[in-house]
Amino acid sequence: MSETRGRLGRHDLAEAARAAFGARELVSAERLRGGSKKGVYRLTLDDRTTGVAYVWNADEDYWPDAASPDHSDPFGHSTGIGLFEAAHAALSGAGVRVPRIFLLDRSKTLLAGDVAVVEDVRGGTLETLGDRPRVLARLGDTVRSLHRTRRAHYGRPGADKPGLPVQDVVLRRALDHLAQAAARVREIAAVEHRLASVLRERHAAVEPRAEYGLIHGELGPDHALVDEHDQPVLIDIEGAMFFDVEWEHVFLELRFGENYRYFHAASLDDRRMRFYRLAMYLSLVAGPLRLLDGDFPHWEAMLDIVDQNVVRTLGQLG
Repeated sequence: MSETRGRLGRHDLAEAARAAFGARELVSAERLRGGSKKGVYRLTLDDRTTGVAYVWNADEDYWPDAASPDHSDPFGHSTGIGLFEAAHAALSGAGVRVPRIFLLDRSKTLLAGDVAVVEDVRGGTLETLGDRPRVLARLGDTVRSLHRTRRAHYGRPGADKPGLPVQDVVLRRALDHLAQAAARVREIAAVEHRLASVLRERHAAVEPRAEYGLIHGELGPDHALVDEHDQPVLIDIEGAMFFDVEWEHVFLELRFGENYRYFHAASLDDRRMRFYRLAMYLSLVAGPLRLLDGDFPHWEAMLDIVDQNVVRTLGQLG
């Protein structure tokens, strides 16, 4: 597994830093851990000012055979400066705190790839800070504000191409993930037909819907930074889309555990929640296994996600 593929240094990022911050000298560029689709680098200038550079190019994307982003597919490979810019505008418009943008550059003259330079929020993530009731309460308010932003069709911000009913999109994707998981996980293979039947039964119970909320798409405690005023700041936003808010809530309850109480909404559709739980768990088995077909370096964390979600998937048959 490669630890250095795509790693840029101070000289590689100097032009981007100059374009974002002016004549100050870039003294260091530290690649931050995490991120499988883009490179994330902390830039430190000679006056101790810092920023964060997002770099999108083939070397920074660890997903095997990753396709170009398709704005018409809500579950398409969610990466790229275009998705970032559209998501940033949509979330900001919904009153959600996201890092301020200092530079967006598609010219590929500053470095090999597209680059954004944004505010460096240094308070840490909720994952590293632990139980912070004040911040969690504010994050709950942020999520509710996000989900109240609605439109009549699902999909990426700025994309207007309605397709299959949203629950049909989820079913098709979940059955594909089930087949991928069954091909690689013995415990899933043993109950593949039962799981397919449960997916279809839960899908059939979902009634059509004509309005969709704006969701982050992957909002866990690792994607919520905390600023100096204890305000949550959302990052890794390229997966934002208009969708059934229940999809987000399934991920929130999975990632926040007991702290999900800060996010729960009485208006959620229980039938959608049951269907989306199983679909989500299958995606968190198949997705990390696919990532590990490449040379993503943090394979232990991915295998842990797989193991946890195999258990969750099998638990849906109980």
